[in-house]
Amino acid sequence: MSDSFRKVVAAFVSLPMPTVAAVSGYVAAAILVLAFAHDYLLMRSDRGVMYMLEVNLGITLPDYFAAAMRAKIGSPVALRDVVARGVKVRAKEDVKMGIVHSTHDSVEGTVEVAMRLGEELAGKKWVGEIYAEIRKSLYPEMCSTLGLTNNVIVSKI
Repeated sequence: MSDSFRKVVAAFVSLPMPTVAAVSGYVAAAILVLAFAHDYLLMRSDRGVMYMLEVNLGITLPDYFAAAMRAKIGSPVALRDVVARGVKVRAKEDVKMGIVHSTHDSVEGTVEVAMRLGEELAGKKWVGEIYAEIRKSLYPEMCSTLGLTNNVIVSKI
């Protein structure tokens, strides 16, 4: 599963447009890594919970799982709690930690805001290839473990 899932995560990170994940409940393990492959992560406030259960199961993390966690969880304390302690973090706390972009009161509300954000971002009419390269440059360690490289694109300006 690890190598085939690595390709899925790499594909999301390489997409030529911004991506938004709307999470309506628990997000753990591989699904959390997939959520972290998106640019924006929105969660339902009353049921949204994220956690990495591997430590509780005695399972090691694939290198790209750990790299994704380090890329998307900025606080060393939060990173330790989520990855090395297996703490279940509720959606509102995820926002305070800077892991989740926003929380919403219902599934419908979460999806509605995610769709609105997606439409807003699509309206920017950014050059997809440039966007993908900028995204990859933000997370060099994660991209390296995924086997992704940055391409140098010469500006037309």
